[in-house]
Amino acid sequence: MIDTSTPDKAGLLAFRESPVAHLVLRYRRMVEVNAAVERLFGFRRSDLVGRSVQRLYPSISDFQRLGEVCETQMRRTGATVWEDERFMQTSEGTVFWARARGVTLSPEDPFALMIWTFDQVEHRQYRSVRLTPREREIAPLIGQGLTSRMIGERLGISTRTVETHRARLMKKFGVKNTAELVSQIVVAI
Repeated sequence: MIDTSTPDKAGLLAFRESPVAHLVLRYRRMVEVNAAVERLFGFRRSDLVGRSVQRLYPSISDFQRLGEVCETQMRRTGATVWEDERFMQTSEGTVFWARARGVTLSPEDPFALMIWTFDQVEHRQYRSVRLTPREREIAPLIGQGLTSRMIGERLGISTRTVETHRARLMKKFGVKNTAELVSQIVVAI
């Protein structure tokens, strides 16, 4: 029998067993995650608690960019809630489109303590393709409309290398041109 005799025990049970993926973060490090996070992202709790939430992003650049946008806007506006849609990644490297909602418990320092929820957005997910780490960096930049030259400059690689990766992405997504590829790579801006 599950003990729900006190509000604290009932609340802890509700957090752990909620069907919604919940993460508690302190300065973008995972303090606690529930079972739904394990199901959504494919990691065990022990693989996440104490680690940077960057582990759940397809690239370091996505992690940095989204963090900067979120923190800047929350500080500028005084908002205590943030919501967006973004790419996230499973433990197996499958990239998917997710809705993220966060609330800060420390408005004066938004990342000091936040609670986040994530859920997969079915109609905007990547097709089930496995992307290399470099493809996971390049795909969102293509989705933002950057040229191969601009992507190369940003990542410190040659334009030709970006074009090679773009061609591989087109093949993996089964598309014939960049416009079709971009339609498969919708990036939250």
